[in-house]
Amino acid sequence: MAADLAEKTDRYERLLAEALDAATVAVPSGTPLHDAAGEFEEMARSYLEDGRHFREEGDPVNALAAFSYGHAWLDAGARVGLFDVPDEGHLFTQ
Repeated sequence: MAADLAEKTDRYERLLAEALDAATVAVPSGTPLHDAAGEFEEMARSYLEDGRHFREEGDPVNALAAFSYGHAWLDAGARVGLFDVPDEGHLFTQ
């Protein structure tokens, strides 16, 4: 079971990092929605950092939770149109 947790934690960390690299803000700057996109991206990046911290501290359960939660922020932003994201692939829900 520990190997499954380690593999899943690695996979979700990569997923979040790749999704952050692939997403671009889709709304005009100077608008409240642009500010919201920035906040969504900041939350995703913060959870990526938190997950990496938890992993370094030997806490893979909270690392996995942080990576998952960070991806949820980014994916939700993409679904409501804050981000342009790839139409195909594994990074975002369709």
